Amino acid sequence: MAAPEESADRRAKSISVSMTATSSPPLKRRDVAVLVPAAGLGLRLGAGKPKALHELAGKPLLWHCWRNLAAAPSVGAIIIAAPPDAVDLVPEIIPSATVLAGDSAPSDIAGAEGEPAVLVVAGGATRRESVAVALAAAPAEFAIILVHDAARALTPPELIETVAEAVRSGHDAVIPGLPVVDTIKEVSDDGRVVATVDREALRAVQTPQGFRREVLSEPVEDVTKPLEAVAGLAGA
Repeated sequence: MAAPEESADRRAKSISVSMTATSSPPLKRRDVAVLVPAAGLGLRLGAGKPKALHELAGKPLLWHCWRNLAAAPSVGAIIIAAPPDAVDLVPEIIPSATVLAGDSAPSDIAGAEGEPAVLVVAGGATRRESVAVALAAAPAEFAIILVHDAARALTPPELIETVAEAVRSGHDAVIPGLPVVDTIKEVSDDGRVVATVDREALRAVQTPQGFRREVLSEPVEDVTKPLEAVAGLAGA
């Protein structure tokens, strides 16, 4: 997906992050809900288990993902779209998690003291479906929505905060991106190199992707609208 220009009504913004230390604790806003589509089968990783349940340093990727999201002061709720047959496993990984019986948002949520609430729903067969059910379960009080891949489990809280602040400051959709450093070749159908792509205009995009809630809701609810048009939501 080509990155939209800054002048295009500020619909999306590619950002780079500089990590800096601070001597004072960050303000806890808790005004952001994070959707974690974690129902992927993880076929490329093998081992016969969902991708989010693969272990790193003795803990599932989902656990690492949760800890980094929970450490971000802006995050007030985390909604995990888990594999349908593994929904009940999530509270074993994240003790504070609450499994929702339906796919609608609860009227009242409460996380562990000082931490965001964690809600669990059964994910869909595709990323789009998982995002849709997680968004439906996100309490209406959250106007800023992030979408984050469980496989990007080591994303630092600073990046999560940077994306949230970009949306909070007025951008409709935000996606973090890094300059491409590898040489990229365009090839023909038979595998012949036909051109070298100018990498100055390329970015390797990551998650979390940030949205104003209404911007994300429209393409998620209307299947005729491509998710690719909304800051790369239809990523890997």
